[in-house]
Amino acid sequence: MSSGQDLAERISEPVVPQEVQRDITVLEQQFVRAEVEQLRQSIVSFRPLFEKRAKIVAHPEVQSNFWLRVLSNAPADIDEYITPADAAILGSLKNLNVERFEVNEKGEGEPRSIRFTFEFNGENPAFDETTLVKEFYWRKQVLTTPSGKKRTWDGLVSEPVRINWKKDMDLTKGLLDAACDLFDAEKKGGVRHELPEFEKLVVKLAEVEALNDEEEDEEDEYPLQGQTQSGSFFNFFGYRGSDVTAEQSATATKEENERLEKLLKGEKVDDDEADDDDEDVDDDFDTIEVFPEGQDLAIALAEDLWPNALKYYVQSFEEAPDFDEDDLEEFDDESEDDEAPPLKKAKK
Repeated sequence: MSSGQDLAERISEPVVPQEVQRDITVLEQQFVRAEVEQLRQSIVSFRPLFEKRAKIVAHPEVQSNFWLRVLSNAPADIDEYITPADAAILGSLKNLNVERFEVNEKGEGEPRSIRFTFEFNGENPAFDETTLVKEFYWRKQVLTTPSGKKRTWDGLVSEPVRINWKKDMDLTKGLLDAACDLFDAEKKGGVRHELPEFEKLVVKLAEVEALNDEEEDEEDEYPLQGQTQSGSFFNFFGYRGSDVTAEQSATATKEENERLEKLLKGEKVDDDEADDDDEDVDDDFDTIEVFPEGQDLAIALAEDLWPNALKYYVQSFEEAPDFDEDDLEEFDDESEDDEAPPLKKAKK
């Protein structure tokens, strides 16, 4: 190799030998297994601690603003999804609970599945529910690409959760309702992209995107937080991810485990895995997903905000609050009229 060869050439020249690539794949899967087992055991260990924390949070003088203070110090990968209007509603959050609900007391089960329970107090002027529950299941699926190769997908899937918004209070601008309408129609049968609800959701997504673009162009004293593709935080309740059933996931997991065991024993396996050059499998979820970053936010909430809630709570007394206190007072005063003023978040 020439000493004068630049870095780009040195990276692009070599090709990883097939047997080395196979070893890398096997080791990566072993790492995943170890990480999942580590998570599974930590869930059992931390449960008693979270129960103790819940008793602290339940103290009347703490509960009144605990989660408001926690969210006011949320890390950027959570804060970016909370708009000022979202912040006004989340200010009435009474409690948040995160459960790895598929893991039993013995530490058995899928630790990556997550259940979020949002409890609101009676001062919430935006919707009727006092409790919203959103469940995410970790699923695996083996797909076939147009070239006939197999591609394995895994991730979080969920059903959309409808919110009964009060008049003129829907922060999702109709997106969440449209996502729920499509899901309800699918359960009755028929091909998704042929259903009228599918087209309605596609149209609604385009309309809301155009509205968001207009709002971004408007001058504002405080640039809005949460200006992501997902719009309102409450679109999070519409995330779906994919259509993988528990049975499909179990079959795919079994196939992957059997393949890994053969590789560990040095046995040959069919080399029909798709590489990066293969075409992706058609997935109309790219067209209808109302919260594309749903999995990222779910993981951030479960792996950062939830376990570190006490830390963020304490920090809220040491740093300037992230929510503008004057706007919070204004929101409290006007909520009696069932109108939520645009709560601006303080500049960071």
